[in-house]
Order: sequence, then structure tokens, then C-alpha cells
Amino acid sequence: MKQTGDLSLMKKLNKALVLDLIRFESPTSRARIAEKTGLTKATVSTLVTELIEANLAFESGAGESRGGRKPVTLLFQADAGYAIGIDLGTDGLTAVLTDLNGTIVQERRVSHDNRDTASATRLLISCIRGLSEEVPPSPYGVVGVGIGIPGFSDEAGNVLFAPNLGWENVPLQAILENEFQMPVVIENEANVGALGESRYGLAQGVSNLVYVSIGAGIGTGILLKGELYRGSSGFSGEMGHISILYDGKPCRCGNAGCWELYASESAFMEQARSVLDDPALTLDRLLERAVRGETAVLELLKRQARLLGAGIINIMNSLNPELIVLGGKLASAEPWLMEPMVEWVEQRSLPYPRTNLAIRFSQLGDRATVRGAASIAIASFFASPKVSMD
Repeated sequence: MKQTGDLSLMKKLNKALVLDLIRFESPTSRARIAEKTGLTKATVSTLVTELIEANLAFESGAGESRGGRKPVTLLFQADAGYAIGIDLGTDGLTAVLTDLNGTIVQERRVSHDNRDTASATRLLISCIRGLSEEVPPSPYGVVGVGIGIPGFSDEAGNVLFAPNLGWENVPLQAILENEFQMPVVIENEANVGALGESRYGLAQGVSNLVYVSIGAGIGTGILLKGELYRGSSGFSGEMGHISILYDGKPCRCGNAGCWELYASESAFMEQARSVLDDPALTLDRLLERAVRGETAVLELLKRQARLLGAGIINIMNSLNPELIVLGGKLASAEPWLMEPMVEWVEQRSLPYPRTNLAIRFSQLGDRATVRGAASIAIASFFASPKVSMD
């Protein structure tokens, strides 16, 4: 019995390995897979046939020959199913429908005050239902939902504490799974932002990354040696609550002078509206004024760059990453923020941790989180019994 169990487990592991190579390295071939995995050609052929029968791979013509018969090209069937990714913010949400490669097929953005749990949950249900109705015909349909939240959750998908939303102990996963009868994964929005950057953005191939999510607050997702770092109890990455002013403004977290009270998008816009005497000012309109070279606006952006730099110095000295990616809507202000921010970091940081450090603004903008959220739903699908690895 033990031998049978071992053989069954080995086959599942080998099949998962073959699927990963087809997913991430296609177009490929049976011969190439055998070469990379060390599996026999017969074993690879059997596993590939099973994946084709499961609608997860397909053959497409003949590949380039390296001598002898041309190999048949294998491709991943990205449209075999779809995932929904959601970024739940304080003042709205972004929701996307992606294929199994994470390519966005549909997108929705809704402005809404999500501090009221009941109305925010109704909005989530409406968005998930609406995107589910737009799914093209496919073997697996919607494989799951991933949601990035600005706070802490546990393994059961309960929102334990989201200070900027005012949520505590909300069983969000259970509510949504009961509504839709499909898997739902709840994760911190900065963590899924880090995964989004690692999978689709600037951090592809980077082992040590810190993703800084700048919005109503500031959160950080940390990848160390390619793995998401969660800390001993699963709540790492709250760099937004590092004090940059020990006797500064009181924060809802219980601390004072927290980085996010000064450098978040909401703090920046509050300051800009006050200084420019424009209560209805938006970030887009502010940047239009920056393009025109308005002195007061440029000074505000320079101040913001230095405030961002203050937290980046702490991250750099603490974790020594190879890449720090700044994400959120403020990424669109890169032309005015990057140079003064880097100058500030260079003036005030230790020289050795910054030697091999790159600081970049996300090219995914505010989509890093929502694409990362979809990716965790996809990962959960491939790890589930629904994808048979027998």
C-alpha cells in the first residue's frame, strides 16, 4: 500500500511539474519537457496526453527542429477557465476577469464608500455576479475569486482588522462562498500586489522584492528568495505604520507619526487640497497643473517625494531588497517624484544596502493588486482536487 501511495504522489508531482512548464514556458515540446525534468519521454507523453484531455494544454503544429523530426509544439490552454480578481479599497473597488494566464478580459471600476460592511459586501456580490455572467464558454468557467483587502485576514478568509475600512472580524470568504459556491481567497492587498509585480510586472525574475502599495494607507508586500514573507503569525509588511515622526499625528493603529499619515495618496491629496485651496482637487487635475509647471504644485510633489523616501530608507536598511516597487495611482506622478525621492534616499541612507538596490514605480499602476488577486485564485485552482492530478 505504501508503494502504491508513493507512486500516486510521484505521478501527481510530475504532472504538476509538466503543467507548470507548459504554463510558464510555452510554446514548448515533449522533448524539451523531458530534457528539463529528467523524466522519460514515455512518461512525459502520458502526462501531456492527460493534460490535453483535461483541456489544460493543446498541440499547435510543429516546432523548430534541432535535428531529426520536428517536435509538436505544446501550448497552455489559457481560456480553459477564468478568474476574478478584486482590489477592495476604502473608496471603491476594481474588479477584473482574467484568463488562466492572468490576461485581463473584462474590468470594472466602482466608486463606493466601503466602510459600511453590508453595502460593501453587496457591491462585491454584484461585481462578482456581473463578471461571472460575462465569462466566455469554457471547460472550467470561473475557477475562483481572489480579493485584496487593506488589512489582516486569517486562513479561513475572515477579515480580522482593516483599520482604513473600519472592519473587524468579518467572515468575508464564508459569505461569498455561500453566495456563489466557488472558491474565494482573501489576502492582504500589498501581498497580492507583490505577487502581481512578480508575475506580470517589473519584478519578474527578482528574488528579493518589496512592493509598496500607496493608497488610502501604505502597505508593503515582501518577497524573500522568491517567497511571500508573512512573518511568524502571518501579519508582516505593515511598513506604513513605521513612525517617521515619533510625536506626530495619532494613527488608528494606536501608534503616532506613522509613515502612511504623511506619505499615502490620501494624505498627499489632503495636503494638496489645503495648500491649493481646492477641496475638489483630484490627482489627475493636480498632475495637469504640474505639467503646466505651477510652482506650488511642484513643491508639493517634491515634499511628497521626500516623505516617500523616508519610508523607503527604513525598508532598504531593514530588508536590503534588490528591488522596491511603488504602486498605486501615485505611480502616474513618477516624472515629478522619482528624482527628488532618489536624491533624498541617497543623502540619508547607509551606502551598502543601496549598492544593488533599484527603486521603480510600477508599470502596472493600480492594477498590480487586482492582477495579483486573480493570480492567487488561479494558483488555488491548480492546487485543488478539481484539477485532477491522478
